[in-house]
Amino acid sequence: MNLALFDFDGTLSTKDSLGEFFKYALGDIKYYLTLIKFAPIFILWQLKFIKNYRAKEILFKMFFKGIDEKTFKDLAEKFSLEELDKMINKDVYEKFTKHKKDGDRVIIVSASMRCWLDAWCKKESVELISTELLFEDKIFKGKFATKNCHGIEKFNRIIEYLNMNDYDSIYAYGDSSGDTQMLEMADHKYLIKDGSIKEI
Repeated sequence: MNLALFDFDGTLSTKDSLGEFFKYALGDIKYYLTLIKFAPIFILWQLKFIKNYRAKEILFKMFFKGIDEKTFKDLAEKFSLEELDKMINKDVYEKFTKHKKDGDRVIIVSASMRCWLDAWCKKESVELISTELLFEDKIFKGKFATKNCHGIEKFNRIIEYLNMNDYDSIYAYGDSSGDTQMLEMADHKYLIKDGSIKEI
């Protein structure tokens, strides 16, 4: 059996699902006003004074702290089934579909949230490794249940989830530095740039 690992945002999708979900959930006006408030945190992250996962946690806290778990997950599932197909890169999706038809084990490995990727992955009959939110007493209080599934954490989560020796060949598809370690694990590495697929 072969293994195919796909990043989602910028790889399978042409847009960042995180930003699109925020706009879907809150509307454009609230989304952009909150981004303005987030700007100082963004600058600190860019200057490497705070880590990626911490900046992302703060962003989610600003947008969704206090939301009921069922309300959030229902909204995320609706977004997943109604909106994600509209963002798909057709060329990468062809590769994705071929792996499934060939009987390969296909896994999405994403820094985005399970809440809005899970329903789409189930529809496509593939597995998902992703970042997860923490709900305490069925309320989101601004924390993650897992580390942000980005960079070295993608590598760590894959190794924890799989025995890499079980596969004849490993394929990996990514688009950014956040996928570097995942790509390095693969026998066949594909970089998505400007929507095009390039083997590296």
